[in-house]
Amino acid sequence: MTDYPTIKMLIGGEWVSDGGDGTMPVANPANEEVLGQCPKASKEQLDAALAAADEAFPKWSAVPGAERHRIIRRAAELLRERAPKIARVVTLEVGKPKAQALGETTSAADLIDFLGEEAKRQGGRLVPVRGAHLLQQRVTHEPIGPAMLFTPWNFPINLPAKKLAGALAAGCSCIIKPAETTPASAQLLVECFVEAGVPAGAINLVYGDPAMISEHLIASPLSRKISFTGSTAVGKHLGALAAKDMKRFTAELGGHAPVVIGESADFERTVAACAATKFRNAGQVCVSPTRFLVARGIYDRFVSEFAERASQLKVGDASRDDEVAMGPLAHAGRVDAMKDLVGAMGGNDGEVVTGGSVIEGAGHFFQPTVIAGPSRDSRLMTEEPFGPVAGIVPYDDIADAVGIANSLRYGLAAYAFTSSLDESHYLGSALRAGMVAINHFAVGSPETPFGGIGDSGFGSESGEEGYLGYTETKLVTVAKAAP
Repeated sequence: MTDYPTIKMLIGGEWVSDGGDGTMPVANPANEEVLGQCPKASKEQLDAALAAADEAFPKWSAVPGAERHRIIRRAAELLRERAPKIARVVTLEVGKPKAQALGETTSAADLIDFLGEEAKRQGGRLVPVRGAHLLQQRVTHEPIGPAMLFTPWNFPINLPAKKLAGALAAGCSCIIKPAETTPASAQLLVECFVEAGVPAGAINLVYGDPAMISEHLIASPLSRKISFTGSTAVGKHLGALAAKDMKRFTAELGGHAPVVIGESADFERTVAACAATKFRNAGQVCVSPTRFLVARGIYDRFVSEFAERASQLKVGDASRDDEVAMGPLAHAGRVDAMKDLVGAMGGNDGEVVTGGSVIEGAGHFFQPTVIAGPSRDSRLMTEEPFGPVAGIVPYDDIADAVGIANSLRYGLAAYAFTSSLDESHYLGSALRAGMVAINHFAVGSPETPFGGIGDSGFGSESGEEGYLGYTETKLVTVAKAAP
């Protein structure tokens, strides 16, 4: 594949193609062709990366915020210039349609821009004193230290970008470990930061065994901050490891987003948005709308039109066909998970209206699937599918819809569509989630915090919070000297 780069790690400013623990193949999930070989870091290489990050931290944190901003902004410019090439690699590694891959890459540049600006904006604050003997009270936000960044495969540019930009803007050095299935996407992003002028050791990039790498980096006395995006089960495990040494931990975990659709909603606009967003990246999105709660008066019509739109989606290998609207699942295990989930349907657990089957042939494909009337305690309504399967249930009372929406421990994103101002205010307050969107699905922008509650994690990234999460708050209070 001439489009696919030689995969290398970055340790202490040196690009390394040899993994101390060997290599692993990287395959295109749409056709199972091997793209290249990814080096696997050994513990010795991880220790070298830790030492480099530790050495670079005091130097990088001493760089004035305006200069850090200049370098980070240049990285965003390089990412925009290289967006078509990088998006092509995202399509090869993830299977995303061309437009989605390009949109992810360019929006990541916007994230980097905003977080880089925070290096200039975050100057702390003065707090009024309470007595004449006090001269000043000031609060500052100081970089926490070397940050360990762990990202998954489903957004291989966006997720590393927000972690890298937040950490670097705050003055932290870092080690990023992206998913082993999408190494080249992260490498091309890191190259933008390096070529923009981030000094040696301030960014380190490693690949390999997820459990070994995360446990080794978190346990090191040199690491100070852990940021993880991934499954709830893994996030809880890494959070427990971080807690042993009281290390700061940010986790953006799984979700099972409800969508409350009122009878007053703009029907055609709503159903079009729901179908398009549900099957984006084959449903492999943490904030993907999954549980559709529809007012009974429009329920049958909604199910019919939603299913029709799902059945018309063109599914295939986006690396060979620009018209593809939905690509593959990440690997064979995700296909098996969809088969098991749909196999549990039937009777009171819902009716498969469209889809429900594996698409035979090369690649890891599953049909866009719509299930009507799944019971509240069915697997589909209680377990995150993380795939192209949607459940639609009717409701008679808006409070009942909210009860269903809030019935799980997940709380990442929630959505609602209504033309009623009263319903809009009620749902915005009543839905329990870290992010709630009314009449649209755009919960992620550079300026706003992205994060969940409950089993969906804690802490936020992007927005002001994406910078502050890599800092420690410090109070300095000064009294008059004794006469």
